Amino acid sequence: MLRSKARVIKMENEKAYLSLGSNLGDPLENLLQAIIALAKEGIKVKNVSGIYLSSPVGYIDQPDFLNMVVGAETNYSPEELLKVCQQTENLLGRVRDIHWGPRKIDIDIIFYGDYSIKKEELELPHPRLKERAFVLVPLKEIAPDIFDDLKVPMPAQNLCLKIEQTDVKMMLKEWGLVF
Repeated sequence: MLRSKARVIKMENEKAYLSLGSNLGDPLENLLQAIIALAKEGIKVKNVSGIYLSSPVGYIDQPDFLNMVVGAETNYSPEELLKVCQQTENLLGRVRDIHWGPRKIDIDIIFYGDYSIKKEELELPHPRLKERAFVLVPLKEIAPDIFDDLKVPMPAQNLCLKIEQTDVKMMLKEWGLVF
């Protein structure tokens, strides 16, 4: 378990939205493993989007990504949630060698309650949220009210639905995660 490395700060349950992406190894398994690992750390997964295939952004000489958004509740502070996300990435084999480069798993906090934070290590809402269809489309799927409040046009990016939300939930249930 990761808890030994992350100091827990008890807070009220806060709703958080996380964006997950993977394009190395078995991306589908990486996404599912990340969700299960986060749940084991006490992050209560409440909803998952479908999984979308998207072209890379920034550094484009890499494979396409599988992306999704997870709605969750947590007692972690925003900073502690970030630490748990980063520890989960490390546990699953993330290597940070090329900015916006290929990765086994990427977990970003998109929203944490109605918090607005601007620190070097954490900015909420996520600063590039409105530029990324691979975040906005799955967010709209599981939190249409939040998406509507953003009032942003959908960025033009190569994106298609690969695995339906109901299929993702079924796979996670087979792995022991109950919604």
